Amino acid sequence: MMRPGHRERHRGERSGWLRAAVLGADDGLVSTSSLMLGVAASSASRAAVLTAGLAGLVAGAASMAAGEFVSVSSQRDVELRDLSVEAAELAADPAAELEELTGIYVRRGLSPQLAREVAVEFSRADPLAAHARDELGQSPATAARPVQAAGASALSFAVGALLPLLVTLAAGGSSRIVLLVAVTLVGLALLGAVGATLGGANRMRAAGRVLLGGCVAMAVTATVGALAGTAIH
Repeated sequence: MMRPGHRERHRGERSGWLRAAVLGADDGLVSTSSLMLGVAASSASRAAVLTAGLAGLVAGAASMAAGEFVSVSSQRDVELRDLSVEAAELAADPAAELEELTGIYVRRGLSPQLAREVAVEFSRADPLAAHARDELGQSPATAARPVQAAGASALSFAVGALLPLLVTLAAGGSSRIVLLVAVTLVGLALLGAVGATLGGANRMRAAGRVLLGGCVAMAVTATVGALAGTAIH
Protein backbone atom coordinates (compact mmCIF):
# COMPACT_ATOMS: atom_id res chain seq x y z
CA MET A 1 0.00 0.00 0.00
CA MET A 2 1.35 3.41 -0.96
CA ARG A 3 2.15 5.66 2.00
CA PRO A 4 0.31 9.02 2.23
CA GLY A 5 2.37 11.64 0.47
CA HIS A 6 4.57 9.02 -1.19
CA ARG A 7 5.25 9.89 -4.80
CA GLU A 8 6.86 7.59 -7.34
CA ARG A 9 9.39 9.26 -9.64
CA HIS A 10 9.62 7.15 -12.76
CA ARG A 11 10.86 8.52 -16.07
CA GLY A 12 9.67 5.94 -18.60
CA GLU A 13 6.89 8.22 -19.86
CA ARG A 14 9.52 10.71 -20.99
CA SER A 15 11.32 8.28 -23.28
CA GLY A 16 9.62 9.33 -26.53
CA TRP A 17 10.01 13.09 -26.44
CA LEU A 18 13.23 12.98 -24.43
CA ARG A 19 14.98 10.81 -26.99
CA ALA A 20 13.88 13.09 -29.82
CA ALA A 21 14.79 16.30 -27.97
CA VAL A 22 18.24 15.16 -26.86
CA LEU A 23 19.04 13.76 -30.30
CA GLY A 24 17.84 16.94 -31.97
CA ALA A 25 19.78 19.34 -29.76
CA ASP A 26 22.94 17.28 -29.98
CA ASP A 27 22.66 17.00 -33.75
CA GLY A 28 21.90 20.71 -34.12
CA LEU A 29 24.86 21.77 -32.04
CA VAL A 30 27.37 19.29 -33.48
CA SER A 31 26.39 19.44 -37.13
CA THR A 32 26.04 23.22 -37.29
CA SER A 33 29.26 23.84 -35.37
CA SER A 34 31.10 21.31 -37.53
CA LEU A 35 29.68 22.82 -40.70
CA MET A 36 30.67 26.35 -39.72
CA LEU A 37 34.07 25.16 -38.54
CA GLY A 38 34.69 23.38 -41.81
CA VAL A 39 33.73 26.46 -43.83
CA ALA A 40 35.85 28.70 -41.58
CA ALA A 41 38.85 26.34 -41.96
CA SER A 42 38.67 26.80 -45.73
CA SER A 43 39.50 30.51 -45.19
CA ALA A 44 35.98 31.61 -46.11
CA SER A 45 34.64 34.98 -45.00
CA ARG A 46 32.63 35.52 -41.83
CA ALA A 47 29.53 36.11 -43.96
CA ALA A 48 30.01 32.77 -45.69
CA VAL A 49 30.40 31.00 -42.36
CA LEU A 50 27.22 32.58 -41.01
CA THR A 51 25.31 31.78 -44.20
CA ALA A 52 26.40 28.17 -44.00
CA GLY A 53 25.35 27.99 -40.36
CA LEU A 54 21.94 29.50 -41.01
CA ALA A 55 21.33 27.19 -43.96
CA GLY A 56 22.40 24.26 -41.80
CA LEU A 57 19.96 25.27 -39.06
CA VAL A 58 16.96 25.51 -41.39
CA ALA A 59 17.78 22.40 -43.42
CA GLY A 60 18.68 20.35 -40.36
CA ALA A 61 15.55 21.26 -38.40
CA ALA A 62 13.33 20.43 -41.38
CA SER A 63 15.18 17.18 -42.02
CA MET A 64 15.02 16.12 -38.37
CA ALA A 65 11.29 16.84 -38.20
CA ALA A 66 10.53 14.96 -41.40
CA GLY A 67 12.73 12.01 -40.53
CA GLU A 68 11.38 11.70 -36.99
CA PHE A 69 7.79 12.00 -38.19
CA VAL A 70 8.24 9.24 -40.80
CA SER A 71 10.11 6.98 -38.37
CA VAL A 72 7.68 7.33 -35.47
CA SER A 73 4.68 7.14 -37.83
CA SER A 74 5.94 3.77 -39.02
CA GLN A 75 6.21 2.65 -35.40
CA ARG A 76 2.68 3.89 -34.74
CA ASP A 77 1.37 2.05 -37.82
CA VAL A 78 2.80 -1.19 -36.44
CA GLU A 79 1.18 -0.55 -33.06
CA LEU A 80 -2.22 0.15 -34.63
CA ARG A 81 -1.93 -2.91 -36.87
CA ASP A 82 -1.20 -5.11 -33.86
CA LEU A 83 -4.19 -3.63 -32.02
CA SER A 84 -6.40 -4.27 -35.05
CA VAL A 85 -5.33 -7.90 -35.24
CA GLU A 86 -5.88 -8.33 -31.51
CA ALA A 87 -9.35 -6.77 -31.71
CA ALA A 88 -10.29 -9.16 -34.51
CA GLU A 89 -9.05 -12.16 -32.51
CA LEU A 90 -11.03 -11.04 -29.47
CA ALA A 91 -14.18 -10.73 -31.55
CA ALA A 92 -13.67 -14.13 -33.21
CA ASP A 93 -12.73 -16.20 -30.16
CA PRO A 94 -12.90 -14.40 -26.81
CA ALA A 95 -12.57 -17.64 -24.83
CA ALA A 96 -9.23 -18.49 -26.47
CA GLU A 97 -8.01 -14.95 -25.85
CA LEU A 98 -8.99 -15.24 -22.20
CA GLU A 99 -6.95 -18.44 -21.94
CA GLU A 100 -4.03 -16.70 -23.61
CA LEU A 101 -4.20 -13.83 -21.12
CA THR A 102 -4.40 -16.30 -18.25
CA GLY A 103 -1.28 -18.05 -19.54
CA ILE A 104 0.59 -14.74 -19.63
CA TYR A 105 -0.14 -14.12 -15.95
CA VAL A 106 0.80 -17.68 -15.02
CA ARG A 107 4.18 -17.25 -16.73
CA ARG A 108 4.66 -14.07 -14.73
CA GLY A 109 4.34 -15.97 -11.47
CA LEU A 110 0.66 -16.05 -10.53
CA SER A 111 -1.06 -19.28 -9.59
CA PRO A 112 -3.40 -20.63 -12.29
CA GLN A 113 -6.49 -19.81 -10.23
CA LEU A 114 -5.42 -16.26 -9.45
CA ALA A 115 -4.23 -15.73 -13.02
CA ARG A 116 -7.65 -16.76 -14.26
CA GLU A 117 -9.40 -14.38 -11.86
CA VAL A 118 -7.14 -11.49 -12.88
CA ALA A 119 -7.65 -12.22 -16.58
CA VAL A 120 -11.42 -12.33 -16.11
CA GLU A 121 -11.47 -9.03 -14.22
CA PHE A 122 -9.29 -7.23 -16.77
CA SER A 123 -11.25 -8.69 -19.67
CA ARG A 124 -14.54 -7.63 -18.10
CA ALA A 125 -13.35 -4.00 -17.90
CA ASP A 126 -11.53 -3.65 -21.25
CA PRO A 127 -10.23 -6.81 -22.92
CA LEU A 128 -8.41 -5.01 -25.74
CA ALA A 129 -6.58 -2.75 -23.30
CA ALA A 130 -5.58 -5.77 -21.22
CA HIS A 131 -4.15 -7.59 -24.24
CA ALA A 132 -2.49 -4.44 -25.55
CA ARG A 133 -0.72 -3.92 -22.24
CA ASP A 134 0.14 -7.48 -21.23
CA GLU A 135 0.46 -9.29 -24.55
CA LEU A 136 1.65 -6.57 -26.93
CA GLY A 137 3.51 -4.40 -24.41
CA GLN A 138 1.65 -1.23 -25.42
CA SER A 139 0.51 1.51 -23.05
CA PRO A 140 -0.51 5.18 -23.32
CA ALA A 141 2.77 6.24 -21.70
CA THR A 142 4.92 4.54 -24.34
CA ALA A 143 2.69 5.00 -27.39
CA ALA A 144 4.38 6.41 -30.49
CA ARG A 145 3.48 10.08 -31.08
CA PRO A 146 4.76 11.23 -34.51
CA VAL A 147 3.78 14.90 -34.26
CA GLN A 148 5.23 15.27 -30.77
CA ALA A 149 8.48 13.59 -31.81
CA ALA A 150 8.78 15.69 -34.97
CA GLY A 151 8.14 18.94 -33.13
CA ALA A 152 10.58 18.10 -30.36
CA SER A 153 13.27 17.18 -32.88
CA ALA A 154 12.86 20.31 -35.00
CA LEU A 155 12.72 22.69 -32.04
CA SER A 156 15.64 21.12 -30.19
CA PHE A 157 17.76 21.02 -33.36
CA ALA A 158 17.11 24.72 -33.94
CA VAL A 159 18.00 25.57 -30.34
CA GLY A 160 21.21 23.59 -30.55
CA ALA A 161 22.15 25.07 -33.93
CA LEU A 162 21.47 28.61 -32.73
CA LEU A 163 24.36 28.54 -30.26
CA PRO A 164 27.25 28.44 -32.80
CA LEU A 165 25.48 31.08 -34.89
CA LEU A 166 25.29 33.46 -31.93
CA VAL A 167 28.93 32.81 -31.08
CA THR A 168 30.04 33.62 -34.63
CA LEU A 169 27.92 36.76 -34.66
CA ALA A 170 29.41 37.97 -31.39
CA ALA A 171 33.05 37.04 -32.01
CA GLY A 172 35.36 38.60 -34.55
CA GLY A 173 38.70 37.84 -36.14
CA SER A 174 40.62 34.61 -35.64
CA SER A 175 39.25 34.15 -32.13
CA ARG A 176 35.85 33.10 -33.45
CA ILE A 177 37.10 29.60 -34.37
CA VAL A 178 38.59 29.00 -30.92
CA LEU A 179 35.50 30.41 -29.24
CA LEU A 180 33.22 28.35 -31.49
CA VAL A 181 34.98 25.13 -30.51
CA ALA A 182 35.08 26.01 -26.81
CA VAL A 183 31.42 27.00 -26.59
CA THR A 184 30.38 23.92 -28.56
CA LEU A 185 32.25 21.61 -26.20
CA VAL A 186 30.74 23.29 -23.15
CA GLY A 187 27.30 23.09 -24.73
CA LEU A 188 27.74 19.40 -25.52
CA ALA A 189 28.83 18.63 -21.97
CA LEU A 190 25.83 20.48 -20.54
CA LEU A 191 23.49 18.81 -23.01
CA GLY A 192 24.74 15.36 -22.07
CA ALA A 193 24.43 16.12 -18.37
CA VAL A 194 20.91 17.57 -18.68
CA GLY A 195 19.72 14.66 -20.78
CA ALA A 196 21.15 12.20 -18.25
CA THR A 197 19.51 14.07 -15.36
CA LEU A 198 16.10 14.03 -17.02
CA GLY A 199 16.46 10.37 -17.85
CA GLY A 200 17.92 9.37 -14.49
CA ALA A 201 21.25 8.19 -15.97
CA ASN A 202 24.89 8.82 -15.06
CA ARG A 203 25.72 12.44 -15.94
CA MET A 204 29.47 12.08 -16.30
CA ARG A 205 29.20 9.11 -18.61
CA ALA A 206 26.57 10.80 -20.77
CA ALA A 207 28.56 14.05 -20.98
CA GLY A 208 31.74 12.20 -21.91
CA ARG A 209 29.97 10.22 -24.61
CA VAL A 210 28.49 13.33 -26.20
CA LEU A 211 31.79 15.22 -25.96
CA LEU A 212 33.72 12.45 -27.67
CA GLY A 213 31.31 12.30 -30.57
CA GLY A 214 31.33 16.08 -30.98
CA CYS A 215 35.11 16.29 -30.94
CA VAL A 216 35.45 13.65 -33.64
CA ALA A 217 32.81 15.31 -35.83
CA MET A 218 34.41 18.77 -35.57
CA ALA A 219 37.94 17.45 -36.15
CA VAL A 220 36.96 15.54 -39.27
CA THR A 221 34.94 18.42 -40.71
CA ALA A 222 37.66 21.00 -40.00
CA THR A 223 40.25 18.78 -41.67
CA VAL A 224 38.11 18.33 -44.75
CA GLY A 225 37.38 22.06 -44.88
CA ALA A 226 41.06 22.97 -44.62
CA LEU A 227 42.02 20.49 -47.34
CA ALA A 228 39.23 21.73 -49.59
CA GLY A 229 40.22 25.34 -49.02
CA THR A 230 43.83 24.58 -49.89
CA ALA A 231 42.85 22.68 -53.05
CA ILE A 232 40.49 25.39 -54.25
CA HIS A 233 42.81 28.28 -53.56
